[in-house]
Amino acid sequence: MSNTPPAPDPVASEHMDLNARNVSFDWEDTPLHWLPSDPFAGHTINVLHLLLPAGERWFVHVYKQVLPYITDERLRADVIGFIGQEAMHAAAHDDVLPHLKRLGLDPTPYTAQVDWLFEKLLGDRTLPPGRARTWWLMERVALIAAIEHYTAFLGDWVLNADELDRRGADPMMLDLLRWHGAEEVEHRSVAFDLFMHVDGGYRRRARTWATAFGALVFLWQRGTRFFLENDPGLPAAKASLGQFFRAGQQGVLPSAGAMLRSIPTYLSRTYHPSQEGSTAQAVAYLASSPGANGANGANGGVRA
Repeated sequence: MSNTPPAPDPVASEHMDLNARNVSFDWEDTPLHWLPSDPFAGHTINVLHLLLPAGERWFVHVYKQVLPYITDERLRADVIGFIGQEAMHAAAHDDVLPHLKRLGLDPTPYTAQVDWLFEKLLGDRTLPPGRARTWWLMERVALIAAIEHYTAFLGDWVLNADELDRRGADPMMLDLLRWHGAEEVEHRSVAFDLFMHVDGGYRRRARTWATAFGALVFLWQRGTRFFLENDPGLPAAKASLGQFFRAGQQGVLPSAGAMLRSIPTYLSRTYHPSQEGSTAQAVAYLASSPGANGANGANGGVRA
């Protein structure tokens, strides 16, 4: 079977010009348990704040290196817009970490490990110019495409997670999550298009998907356990798969079934991210988001 997949079928109407939005979030009144009566689900989502600052700075670093390989001007513009949005995401989630510490949960032990992962294990290596250095760059581009499949999946989920509203989720946290999720849906095709442009090999795509999926599962369960074990209001709290499955069934987390169904979707040889999610829905939320439209005041402003 050929390693070169057929050209995927993008949905042309789903393409948007990408721009970073200056956002404003004020965390003063957001409690540690921002999802009432469900600290497990809330802390599972809180893992985003631990992973994303380092991860999205890594995205930006890798993409700046790959810019010289891009020969399509529209794709180049998309990648530059993507870089701006990802830098803003990193800054916005980074801004939550001091608030967690003020509430008695110091995230530093976990974020130090995440920083090591992205800066050392997945960072630049001392490789000779030529094939080896290009190989490592393309591996990381493919990893980002696989990770972005799941960030877009999560973005689409949170835009439609009405149960979070019914449970009385903190509006500031919910706006952060939905602003970020909407931008992930908005730029969901960029990482995949870039990978297809500079490499596109199916074996690399499948291999890096397996690496990304395994790493995300490992890091997420460790992050959830870290939050529960260090939450000052939850002595001896534990995380379990049963809690995860129940939260998915209740609609406060993505369901296990939906996550599993996303695997063959990404691995299909005719897959394209534009075939999933709704740009119109994402843009509509961004137009109404308090954080993306200055409604939260200047004190909580985030600048990339």
